[in-house]
Amino acid sequence: QVKSQFESRANMNCDVFTAIVYKTQVVAGTMYFIKVQVSDVEYVHLKVFQSLPYENQGPSLADFQTGKTRDDPLTYF
Repeated sequence: QVKSQFESRANMNCDVFTAIVYKTQVVAGTMYFIKVQVSDVEYVHLKVFQSLPYENQGPSLADFQTGKTRDDPLTYF
């Protein structure tokens, strides 16, 4: 759901956009930290905020890190 937000902010088009692993952190909603495969060898880490259900808002891309590999640990950032 945040692919277009990422592509716009990172100025790149992704043929592949596959979530590999994720972690969550409960805040006033939920913060998701997601490792996403964007090419055969390139990965990015996304920080996605999902507000509480009563706010009726979709997920939003809070931050991202590029230049990651499959083996890079997914950490909170």
